[in-house]
Formats: sequence, structure tokens, C-alpha cells
Amino acid sequence: MGDISKDINSSFANNKLKALINVMYTSNWITNHQNNFFKPFGISPQQYNILRILKGAKSSLKVQTIKERMIDRAPNATRLMDKLCAKGLIERIPCESDRRVVFIEITKKGLELLDAIADDFDVQLVKNLTEEEAGQLSDLLDKMR
Repeated sequence: MGDISKDINSSFANNKLKALINVMYTSNWITNHQNNFFKPFGISPQQYNILRILKGAKSSLKVQTIKERMIDRAPNATRLMDKLCAKGLIERIPCESDRRVVFIEITKKGLELLDAIADDFDVQLVKNLTEEEAGQLSDLLDKMR
């Protein structure tokens, strides 16, 4: 089992500070894991998130709706979608009634990429937690926010 004190060779003034540092350290650890995992697929974790949102929607979505549903609400969501479009993983569909509105839809190629990516890749990150512990962790993180 990991120990943040040993991992970063530091001690903490109190448990609240230790918890905060641990959350930040773990966030970075998860980000690095995801970046390494998605690299062979040629996409980023944020692009994967967009593809999953579109697959789950089962129909085209407005760009703004996608931005609202993203885990990482980065201001560069449009640029991320531009890259997905260039790779043929999504397509843009202009709104007939309002030129300012663009709908995004996942392509067959995008769905095939999602099928190639293991659904349980992120489960590996929490494999050491029981279902009860995972619930407690989620509740504590919700409480923190």
C-alpha cells in the first residue's frame, strides 16, 4: 500500500494538509496513467471523454452540451474536437435553423476506436479498493468539493 509521506519524502503538519497533498498527488498519478494508456490510440484522455459522451448520447449533441458534460472542462474543447474531426472520429453537423449552432456526432470509426479501448482500463486504477471503500472515497471527495 502506498504512503504519501514516503512517496514524496515529506511529513505534514496535520492530516488535512496531508489529505490535500495526497489528492493532488493522486490526481497527477491518474493523469499520467491515462496519458500513457491513451498514447498508443492517438488520443488524449479529454478526447476519450468527448467520444464517450457522444457514444452515450446516442445522437448528435451541441458543442456547448459536450463542454458541460466533460470531466475536465478545459477551454480548449473546441480544439480537441477539431483534432477528433481531423482523425475522422467525429463529424460536425451544422444546424439548419441557426448557423451559429453546430452539432457533433461520433462516426463509425470513433465507435470502433472506443470498442478497441478496454472498458475496464480505469478500473485498474481502483483495483485495490473494495466496493465499500470506493463509495466512501467518492463520498469524501464530494464532501471536499
